[in-house]
Amino acid sequence: MGTLWFLAGVVLTLAALIVLRRFIGFGAQVPTDYAGDDTEAFDVRRHLNGPIACEGVIYGPTGRVASRFTADFQADWQGNVGRMTERFFYATGAVQNREWKLEVGNDGKIRATAPDLVGEGQGQQEGSAVRLQYRIKLPEDAGGHVLDTTDWMYLAPNGAIVNRSQFRKFGITVAELVAVMRPKDAA
Repeated sequence: MGTLWFLAGVVLTLAALIVLRRFIGFGAQVPTDYAGDDTEAFDVRRHLNGPIACEGVIYGPTGRVASRFTADFQADWQGNVGRMTERFFYATGAVQNREWKLEVGNDGKIRATAPDLVGEGQGQQEGSAVRLQYRIKLPEDAGGHVLDTTDWMYLAPNGAIVNRSQFRKFGITVAELVAVMRPKDAA
């Protein structure tokens, strides 16, 4: 009988954690949370356009800073279709190049592809925020793991973009990125 009570306790604890994760914290956000805010609307075609400066940190699974970086981005749009190249400069001296292809629908939905994505990323711009979700395959020198990623970008009143991303493996957060992006002429 004791084993049955123990298993019931484990099941109830897991259920409570799932419910809490859905309603509290980073994973509880949805784009419509930002739909009615009284701030400037985030339009990736406008706010992620031209030369962009970026700086940020990546936290490891223990919550400590695992990496620091600066980056130069270049984003160009032809109507609703855009291309953004990224060049990251890490504190270790490593350099990483990435490229995104983005497509924005008239309803604000975003489709994203990149060579290191598994499948296609899906997103939504709503109010002053943008959410993008995708699966990314890390480079082999970083373990080659495939991580489930959620990016949230928030438009600040001065036009800067604050980016917070969480990377998960088997539902467990293994890394988090926090960065600020701004047009190079304002950097």
